[in-house]
Amino acid sequence: MRILLTNDDGIHAPGLTVLEEIAAQLSDDVWICAPAEEQSGAGHSLTLHQPVRLREHGERRFSVTGTPTDAVGLGLRKLFADRKPDLVLSGVNAGENLGDDITYSGTISAAMEAALAGIPAIGLSQAFRDRGPGFDAATAWGARVLAPLIDVQMAKRTLVNVNFPPLAAEDVKGIRVVRQGFHDYSRGSLVEGTDPRGRNYYWFGLQDAEHTLDHGTDLEAVEDGYIAVTPLQLDLTNHSAISDLADRFVA
Repeated sequence: MRILLTNDDGIHAPGLTVLEEIAAQLSDDVWICAPAEEQSGAGHSLTLHQPVRLREHGERRFSVTGTPTDAVGLGLRKLFADRKPDLVLSGVNAGENLGDDITYSGTISAAMEAALAGIPAIGLSQAFRDRGPGFDAATAWGARVLAPLIDVQMAKRTLVNVNFPPLAAEDVKGIRVVRQGFHDYSRGSLVEGTDPRGRNYYWFGLQDAEHTLDHGTDLEAVEDGYIAVTPLQLDLTNHSAISDLADRFVA
C-alpha cells in the first residue's frame, strides 16, 4: 500500500513525525508532501496568485511553499506519475478538529483534496489540554484506529475525521463512531492592540468559543475520553430544502 502523508502544521511538525511512525506500521511505501511552513486555519485554500515551489528533503520526503491543499494537489500531480497513492493521511494535527473546526482546518482540507482526487483520505488530530500527555494517545492508538478504516471501501467524495482525546494511552476508553458536533464561534475572543507605528490591529482567538456536547457527537466522545471517528462527505447540499426552494420559483 502506497501512503502519502501531509498536514497543516508544516514539514517539521512533531505531529508529522508521529504520523510517520503510525504509517510505518501499515506500509513500507510511505511518502511525505507537506507545507513548508505552518498553515493552521488555512482551510481549503488554493494558491492562485503566486507560484508555489516543491523542495526535496530526502527520499520520498517533500515540502511545498503553499497551503495543505497545494501540498496534496502538487504532490499528486508531480510525485506520482507512475502510480497514485492508495491512501492519504493528514496530521497528526497539534490540536483537535472537532465540530465546525473542520470548516477552518487545513488538516481536514488536505484530506478533502485527496478525496476530490478519488483517493481514500483520513485526517487525524490530537486534542490537548494544558500540559497533558502530548501525542501519547495518537502514537499508541493510531495504527489500531486506521487498520479497520483502510479496509473500508469509501464512497467517492468522502473522508474520515479522527480525533484523539488529551489522555495518556492507557486512559483512553475506546473508539466511538460519531457525528460532527457544533461550535459557536461567534463568541470567540478578539484581541485588539496597537502596533509600533500606532496602527490598530485585531487578533482572532477561539478561547471563548462555545460548543454543545450533544449526544453522539465528536465533541462528546473526546470529552468522555474516547477516540472520535467521524465520516464526512463533500456534498454540502441541503437536500431536504430543494423541493421547498424549487416551489418558490414555479411560475
